[in-house]
Amino acid sequence: MKAVILAAGEGQRMRPLTANRPKVMLPIAGKPILEHLLIEVKEAGIEEFILVVGYCDKQVRSYFDNGGKWGVKIAYSEQRKQLGTADAIRMAGGVTDGNFLVINGDVVVSRADIKRLMKSTHNTMSVIEVKDPRGLGIVELAKDKVVNIHEKPRRPTTLMANAGLYLFTPEIFDAISKTEKSPRGEYEITDSLQILMSRKPGLHYVEIKSWLDLSYPWDLLKANEAMMAGLEAKNLGEVEANVTLKGAVAIGKNTVVKSSAYIEGPVIIGEGCEIGPNCYIRPSTTIGDNCHIGAAVEVKNSIIMSGTRIPHLNYVGDSVIGEGCNLGAGTKIANLRLDKQNIQVGGIDTKRRKLGAIIGDNVETGINASINVGSSIGNNTFIGPGVVASGVILPNSKIF
Repeated sequence: MKAVILAAGEGQRMRPLTANRPKVMLPIAGKPILEHLLIEVKEAGIEEFILVVGYCDKQVRSYFDNGGKWGVKIAYSEQRKQLGTADAIRMAGGVTDGNFLVINGDVVVSRADIKRLMKSTHNTMSVIEVKDPRGLGIVELAKDKVVNIHEKPRRPTTLMANAGLYLFTPEIFDAISKTEKSPRGEYEITDSLQILMSRKPGLHYVEIKSWLDLSYPWDLLKANEAMMAGLEAKNLGEVEANVTLKGAVAIGKNTVVKSSAYIEGPVIIGEGCEIGPNCYIRPSTTIGDNCHIGAAVEVKNSIIMSGTRIPHLNYVGDSVIGEGCNLGAGTKIANLRLDKQNIQVGGIDTKRRKLGAIIGDNVETGINASINVGSSIGNNTFIGPGVVASGVILPNSKIF
């Protein structure tokens, strides 16, 4: 059996983090989302993959290549124009044979759930019960069948959501050929599924137990924490005297951890980093390759992407920071409102009491800059010395 993974979309709700990369290449627990998914599918017993790529596809192709690094075979199908999920699956029609899996590339599911789905012999959708169904595709079930799908309803009537993981028979391609464009100009897989529901034997379902849905930038923090729960300590770098490593800390090759650094796991540090001296890295933090976390810096529950420098007297909490950023000495990122209420980003309730900033690539701050809770800062922005930055800041901005 082959697995078709849909990895063509940008993920606009993840902006500014997806301005330079596809959503599936955003990092959690030291690996791209798509790599975590690929590993789970492989461990379920599948070794042949078709990645449907489009937006910034060179990054996906160069990272995964032919799959040899993971012991699998990867072929690529290109969806240059984003015309919907059904159209993306259509692209893989010539390279699948028999039943096959289709998985949204921006979710992470467990190998156990994938194995259960693979046992089905009918067109089958995976579903999961959620606490908050808003913004999701909601399904109505009867016995062992899906009888209706509602895409992001205003008033959901059930808590069962479409988990974006399917087993399809070749019949899906006939249903897709009869699928018309939706009002937003795309070929929606939910419309193809409605066609399958109207035929015998209908659309079956499997309820899964584990699911990480990543819609907004702050969802990465929750996923990062969950994926690091089973982290094993390793040290492939150099740790100087008087360093404290507490709990599971993974240190990459050619990374130097300098004296008096205090690191409280789970923490992942990439390759070629300079850490310390006299810094404090707190749990659920991942640091990419070639980063600098310097003197009197505290980082907590954050994702720091490769090539970013946080070198002097900084505080970063509950934040996602893109590649190639530099925080000037004394830059602080707030992560808690004074009234302790949920933090909003661009008018969206994140449902988080603690959230710092979402910062794109190549952002620089001057000395003693302050960044308020829930700030979203676009790529290539410069925030001047002593400035208080807040709200949604567009790319290429200069704030003094």
